[in-house]
Amino acid sequence: MNQPIKVAISSFGLSGQAFHGPSLKVNSGFEVLQVLERSKELSQSLFPDAEIVRNFQEIVNNSAVELVIVNTPDYLHFEMAKQVINAGKHLVVEKPVAQKSAEAAELVRLAKEKGVVFTVYQNRRLDGDFLTVKKILEQGNLGRLVEFESHFDRYRTYITPDTWKEEGDEYIGVLYNLGSHMVDQAYILFGKPSSVNANLKIVRTGGKVADYYDIRLEYENFTAILKCSYLVMDPGPRYSLYGEYGTFHKWGIDPQEDVLRTGKLPQGPDWGKEAESEWGKIIYERDGLKFLGKVETIQGDYPFFYKNLYDAIRKGKELLVKPEETVEVLEILEACMESNRKKSAIIL
Repeated sequence: MNQPIKVAISSFGLSGQAFHGPSLKVNSGFEVLQVLERSKELSQSLFPDAEIVRNFQEIVNNSAVELVIVNTPDYLHFEMAKQVINAGKHLVVEKPVAQKSAEAAELVRLAKEKGVVFTVYQNRRLDGDFLTVKKILEQGNLGRLVEFESHFDRYRTYITPDTWKEEGDEYIGVLYNLGSHMVDQAYILFGKPSSVNANLKIVRTGGKVADYYDIRLEYENFTAILKCSYLVMDPGPRYSLYGEYGTFHKWGIDPQEDVLRTGKLPQGPDWGKEAESEWGKIIYERDGLKFLGKVETIQGDYPFFYKNLYDAIRKGKELLVKPEETVEVLEILEACMESNRKKSAIIL
C-alpha cells in the first residue's frame, strides 16, 4: 500500500471547513499534518492530530509536507503558490488560481520545471446538476444546440462587513468568485469562445464591488449566457438548454455545499443525491415522437477531486482539473472585464 500523502492546509475559513477539510477527512489516502490558523483552532474538530501553525513559512519549510492547499484570499494565491512549488511540494490552489492569466501561466511553467503536481479546486465540475447537463448534451436528444443559459443567483441585500470579498479592486466581486465556476463550466462543455461580451455592475445599495454580471460567450452557431445577481428573490432555472429538437430546464442547485456547511462529512451511498422534486424537465420531438419527462440528477461528488488527485500524485494518472485549462478560464475572465470597460465584444 502507498503511504498517505502528507498535507498542509493554508487556511481554515469556509473553504477549509466545508470543502477541503471534509473531503480530506474521509479519504485515507491523505494525512493532514499542519493547518494554518492565524489566531483560532477550529481545525482541531476535524484534525485533532494535526499541528496548528501561525505562519505560512512553517508549512513551506516542513520537509514532511508533500502537498499544500492554498485556499487563502485570491490576492495571496500567486505568491503563496510560487513558494510551495519552489519548495518542491505538490499544490492545490483554490479558484481562481491567480488574479491574472499571466501569473497562472507562470505557475504552470514553474510546476513543470520543478516536477510537481499542480491543480486548481474547481469543485463545481462535480456538481450533480452540471454532470447531468453534460450528459444531456452528450446524448444529443435536443439536437443542435441553439442557446445555453446558466444562472448562479442569490438574494442578499446586505453587505457583509469586514470581508475581503466585499471591498477592493476589479478582481474582487462575483466575476472572479462565482464567475470562476460558471466560466469554467462553460469552458469544459464547449471550449474557448470566439468572442466575449460582458456587463458587470453593482446592484446592492452600498455595494463596492460588482455583484451582478451578464456574460455572453459566442460559439459557432450558438451562445452561452452566464448570469449572476445578488438581488434575485425568486430565481428561475439554474440551467436551460435550447436545442433544435427540444429544451431542458433544471431548477435548484447541487445540495453538497449546503450539507457540508452543516458539518456533515461527504460519505455514504446517498452523498450528493438530489431529491426527485429537484430533477430537471426535458421535452423534445424527434422522428415524429414527442417525449416529455423528468431527468434524474446525477449524484454530485466533491470527494472525487481528492480521489483523482491521489491517483495523479501516487499513480501518475491524468488530473481532473489541468492547470493549463485554468489559464484559459482566466483569459476569458479578463476578456469579460475588458468587454465591460469598453462596452463592446472582445474577440479571442
